[in-house]
Amino acid sequence: MISIKDILCPVDFTAFSRHALQHALQLAKWFESTVTVLYVYPPPTAPPAVLFGGLPGPLPIEPYPALTVSPEHVKQEVTAQVTTFAATVDASGVQLRIDARAGTPVKGILHEAAARHSDLIVMGTHGHSGFDRWVLGSVTEKILRKASCPVLTVPPPVGEPTVDAVTMFKRILCPIDFSEPSMKALEYALSLAKEADAELLLMHVIEGVPDAPHWQQPTGPAVVEYLRLAEGDAIKRLAAVMPHDATTWCHPHTVLATGKPYVEILRTARERDVHLIVMGVHGRNAIDLTFFGSTTNHVVRAATCPVLTLKG
Repeated sequence: MISIKDILCPVDFTAFSRHALQHALQLAKWFESTVTVLYVYPPPTAPPAVLFGGLPGPLPIEPYPALTVSPEHVKQEVTAQVTTFAATVDASGVQLRIDARAGTPVKGILHEAAARHSDLIVMGTHGHSGFDRWVLGSVTEKILRKASCPVLTVPPPVGEPTVDAVTMFKRILCPIDFSEPSMKALEYALSLAKEADAELLLMHVIEGVPDAPHWQQPTGPAVVEYLRLAEGDAIKRLAAVMPHDATTWCHPHTVLATGKPYVEILRTARERDVHLIVMGVHGRNAIDLTFFGSTTNHVVRAATCPVLTLKG
């Protein structure tokens, strides 16, 4: 059974983070959680900075405080702005906590999550893609890799959240590759599906011959035989990881696809009208993630539904 008692929702005063806050509040009503609305602002002695995605956003204070302004006064002013921002969404029935701290966004968010023993971080994504963004990195991507608790990323709004989180997560997609992180994600997805009496799509994508360079991939009849064996093995393994009594408390289905994992995951999510994707994060080194990407990063960047990630 999942216990989500403390939710951390970093904001940057944009519509993207407001949309994420709406999702955090819906989850809080479902799990009876406390929500901390956090803004990490640059210290008064530093030039203005930005929070998410390398894109400038509105600052909480205009004009930016002079160096003579005390840190305590700046914190009070910023906290008031966060309070005003949080008041733009319906937080009725939720224990809301407002926090503002000076520092760098990634360190500030991770410090707050650790200090509060947060069970979930909910963050908005700006929905911008491009090589420069991933080379320079983003706050969201770094939090995905470094957070010790699950992270729910909420894409730009395609509509207002539904009236309750249970309805919001009625169809869950959980792609697995049978690694430890993906099995951890499956455990979480199963618990969510049980809580929401949801439809759970358990997915595996077959992608070529593992660990073989592109030029050594088999062709012709060898491909057909490889796919036949791989599909048979995947079907057995998918059946083995699904609890035998799952049909009594959720609606499980298996999905088998062949191709590029993130392409097939996004296609399935789109075609099946998935409400939530639950995935494991492998936690590879920063160079690999930045220059070569990962299935999880591609999905988070392009998904039109929330993505919940868990680090293995």
